Amino acid sequence: MQIAMIGAGYVGLVSGACFSEFGHRVTCIDQDELKIGRLRRNEIPIYEPGLEPLVARNAAAGRLKFEKDLSAAVADADLVFIAVGTPSRRGDGHADLTYVREAAKQIAQAIRRYTVVVTKSTVPVGTGREVAEIIRATNPKAEFDVVSNPEFLREGSAIDDFMRPNRVVIGAESERARERMRELYRPLYLIETPILFTGLETAELIKYAANGFLAMKISFINQIADLCEKVSADVHDVARGVGLDGRIGQKFLHPGPGYGGSCFPKDTRALVEIARQAGAPLSLIEATQEFNEARKLKMADRVIAVLGGSVAGKVIALLGLTFKPNTDDMREAPSLAIAPALIEAGAEVRAHDPEGMAEAKKLVPDVIYCADPYEAMTGADAVVFLTEWNSYRALDLTRMKALLRQPVVVDLRNIYRPAEMRAAGFRYSSIGRA
Repeated sequence: MQIAMIGAGYVGLVSGACFSEFGHRVTCIDQDELKIGRLRRNEIPIYEPGLEPLVARNAAAGRLKFEKDLSAAVADADLVFIAVGTPSRRGDGHADLTYVREAAKQIAQAIRRYTVVVTKSTVPVGTGREVAEIIRATNPKAEFDVVSNPEFLREGSAIDDFMRPNRVVIGAESERARERMRELYRPLYLIETPILFTGLETAELIKYAANGFLAMKISFINQIADLCEKVSADVHDVARGVGLDGRIGQKFLHPGPGYGGSCFPKDTRALVEIARQAGAPLSLIEATQEFNEARKLKMADRVIAVLGGSVAGKVIALLGLTFKPNTDDMREAPSLAIAPALIEAGAEVRAHDPEGMAEAKKLVPDVIYCADPYEAMTGADAVVFLTEWNSYRALDLTRMKALLRQPVVVDLRNIYRPAEMRAAGFRYSSIGRA
């Protein structure tokens, strides 16, 4: 089938490349001319394991191409995906649908035959109806259906999530649209992937509900971690004991400095606003939001406390800046709150991240960026682990201790074992462990 993917950002690029791997012919469209030029040269603008060879292979086979203008691609398309950004709107936290609405208008002008228009972007409940109204108003003769097909991609493992998902959600209200979506996802039917057909509003809400629940699960285990420290319990054993209950599960029960990234923060904000407008406020999600924002600053306070209550004139090495490993995404990363708080308290902050430093330099220019973790630790009064990159899991502890001015380690991801660090001569502080 012919697919037009409007938006060549994270979701659009990964989805377009994976659909082309299924054998479909995909055109990714983006108004950023520089980005399109880079993609045509197989220069991938984001870091995602496995994406570069996937794009190169399908572009070489003629199944994947990149364009700035959408007219021709939409005119020939069986399906048009809207995969543009929906950032939090300033002032109220609701999802900003500016790009979605503009895409709908442009699609309407370019449609030439029956087309399924699919919202892949995370959008508030009711957006699918609004997209249909925009298309109908712009082009009353257009023959189309609107479908909601939310994405559930985890940064760092997005290709595997797309190729072997735990479910596919499709909100479609005509049999013609459902049949086309079945044909699109035929490779996943063959491996017996659960595919859930629902109404438009239900599909739109499923994405927000899923992210809201996962965010709540993260904040829950972080609160339990705080309790563990007070009562001399081990949060990892608690999480394991709780997670072995099949009704709960072990995923997302990992303590840390709070969640960040492109989805959980903005989606929980949007979900809160959706619920308020509907007159059914979600107090659990509101509390999750508030706790998570406070936790990031609390982690800076923890570092200060470990160093005796003041970091004025001290040097702190931050290892890991992105919100999670295997991505270069800095959006709402805990480091964006922790580093400025430490600098404001008088510390000199040195940092390293395997993939995120180029973006971090734009967002936190007052940090000193280092070529490797050992350079960041040289002469530092403490090293703080903020992101659990694999390359940080087996550092040379003897070398670390020799480089640090004080043998202080604040491990906000519990990468190391307390007994091992104490035996190596470190003053070691971690999360949720006595």
